[in-house]
Amino acid sequence: MENSYLLIFAILLGCLASTIPVFIALFFTGTIGLVWLVGIDPQIVIEVLYRSMDKFALVVVLFFVLCGNVMTTGTIVAKLIKTANVLVGFLPGGLAMAGVLACGFFGAISGSTVATVVAIGGFMIPALISNRYDERFAVGIMTTAPILGVVIPPSIAMILYAMVSNDPLEALFLTGFIPGLLIILVMSGYAYFVCRKMPLPPQKRPTFAEVVAVLRESIWALCLPVIIFGGIYSGLFTANEAAVVACFYAFFVEIVIHRDMRLRQVKRVVVSSAVTSATLLVIVAGASVFGEYLTFEQIPGKIATVVVDNISSPWVFLLAVNILLLCIGMFMDIISATLILTPIFLPLLHKFGIDSLHFGLIMTINLGIGYCTPPLGISLYITGATVNRDILYVSRAVLPFVLLQIVVLLLLTFQPEIVLFLPRLVYG
Repeated sequence: MENSYLLIFAILLGCLASTIPVFIALFFTGTIGLVWLVGIDPQIVIEVLYRSMDKFALVVVLFFVLCGNVMTTGTIVAKLIKTANVLVGFLPGGLAMAGVLACGFFGAISGSTVATVVAIGGFMIPALISNRYDERFAVGIMTTAPILGVVIPPSIAMILYAMVSNDPLEALFLTGFIPGLLIILVMSGYAYFVCRKMPLPPQKRPTFAEVVAVLRESIWALCLPVIIFGGIYSGLFTANEAAVVACFYAFFVEIVIHRDMRLRQVKRVVVSSAVTSATLLVIVAGASVFGEYLTFEQIPGKIATVVVDNISSPWVFLLAVNILLLCIGMFMDIISATLILTPIFLPLLHKFGIDSLHFGLIMTINLGIGYCTPPLGISLYITGATVNRDILYVSRAVLPFVLLQIVVLLLLTFQPEIVLFLPRLVYG
């Protein structure tokens, strides 16, 4: 039986090494395991594919993807950046801080790191360079700050984790606010001290009237996260319903109030969102087949037994998991990794007395950092295309910021009360 595990592992690695798309590699490997090694009817594989996509929780993902596309098509993103700039842009490194803060604002609506890189990074990197910021610094900070898209709720990765772990999504969302704020403060503080040494043009401090004018102009955009989280935690609507409300609100603001989106653009935005959502669903389907093989072979339970027999300290276990997840994040996208690894780790959490909400946040940050690590970090390629630089240049640029995020990750790993403070405060 152990030889069959090695065979499946070799097939999966071989598919990934040959640049086969991850979802096909997972589907192909899982199908071989189920049909050839386990010996089940191939028709079961079709049923697994259907069940994996017939889940109400995925509706949240689809609508938040649509909401993010609506914002990038209209001017909500530009107004969020303008608001962030008026709040901190006058400080040393203020424009870089504004970019980090804008990633936080956008992450509180879109739930996606890739969308945040495209929407905020694509605008801010040229702006930073044109304002005489060092190019490597600009590339580094605006490639790594979009991790806030999966840390600050609503996070697509958290939605998928909750779908597998059966944790309450509203409570899981609460774990991301304080860690997101910590990442913003740490990256902004680093930008402040680094940029004090750069020969940057002095920025005028805005007057109170100018701040009020910008906030008034951006009030409709700023109300979107308030509506989402206010509605969820006041009990007005569920997290699923919040995604739908956010979409209708974004459409209404862009078409009726800002008037920056035309009705003829709605079809293009919806179709683009459908394509993105279909891509996510295909990944979910491929990962579910591989996950079904793991379940048939009871691999999660066997791994749990081996780990518990060799590791006695929960802190050693968490440190080992962090190292493992950081390595996995270099080669696998966050959606596939979350769907595959969550069932493997869940049996271990109870044995070590680790809260699954705490672990979900740690897993999300670990795999989120993977967006900025070679060889498959998609944020590196998006930013490289923006500034016409190769992946080696971008990888060097992100290194100090990735190290900062790892420091925050370790703090959150070994101080779980920081992560669990808000869920305990709200739900007891």
